Amino acid sequence: MTKKQSWTADRIPDQTGRLFVVTGANSGLGLATTRELARRGGRVVLAVRDEEKGRRAVDELVAAGVAPDLLDVRPLDLADLDSVRAFAGRMREEHDRLDVLVNNAGVMAPPRTLSPQGHELQFATNHLGHFALTGLLLDLLAAGRDPRVVTVSSINHRQGRLRFDDLAGERGYAPMAFYNQSKFANAVFGQELHRRLTGTGSPVRGVLAHPGYTATRLQIRDTSGLLRWVFTHLGNPHIAQSPERGALPQLYAATEPGLAGGEFIGPDGMAELRGAPTRVRLSEAAADAGTGRRLWGVSEDLTGVRFPVTAS
Repeated sequence: MTKKQSWTADRIPDQTGRLFVVTGANSGLGLATTRELARRGGRVVLAVRDEEKGRRAVDELVAAGVAPDLLDVRPLDLADLDSVRAFAGRMREEHDRLDVLVNNAGVMAPPRTLSPQGHELQFATNHLGHFALTGLLLDLLAAGRDPRVVTVSSINHRQGRLRFDDLAGERGYAPMAFYNQSKFANAVFGQELHRRLTGTGSPVRGVLAHPGYTATRLQIRDTSGLLRWVFTHLGNPHIAQSPERGALPQLYAATEPGLAGGEFIGPDGMAELRGAPTRVRLSEAAADAGTGRRLWGVSEDLTGVRFPVTAS
């Protein structure tokens, strides 16, 4: 693919009549993604942990000229599988199809915390919640127009590995190492989802994206100590790009006509830290089919969600 140095949100085709779910839509990349989809006529369900923050985000978008009837706020705590099931159930009650699911939300490098179901918080929020949500909405997606699942990973996936014998960090926890594990899991899941969708002839396409280094509250909301200082005083002000720029790869993945399943879209600049959307490399470890099958099985066991697609 030729580098899309000139690709901006202005090149998003008309999205009138299409329905999107964007997780973590009240701030950062999720808010920027929601803004551009709705500007192009797409209806967006803002899936947010805090409804009040979601409503404030809608007020901000409407003040910027987005039509209010294109925005719906729904509660979703990805760390809590009961909340994921409740959100999916409400979607099924209110809609008979879904065109695009953007698995965007995440947490980064908090102190070791467990989810309501006892899973390490980053693995629970960044991977397990999105795994379960995708499976529970897959039949709605299959009824959509040019349906896609966009899984947002990170350049950090290349530093990650899956600690299958200690996913909850009981025998040793390092905040950034477990963040990298969760983003590696995103990459493995996105690729394995593509394999399974393709193998069963599903109309749904699985696509991966990453935002490079983007200045959002993700880096400072849950981090502490030296790591938080580095992000606050060095990385975010001097190296990172804006959320509007960082959202371009996932917007491209969600809307570019003819984009094939299995693609990984990220920035085209140095070290993929910033730039315009282009196809980028998935690590060999994340692309390994055996790792994909193993993570899939573990994820089904931990969430209780079974997809109507099987390994090819």
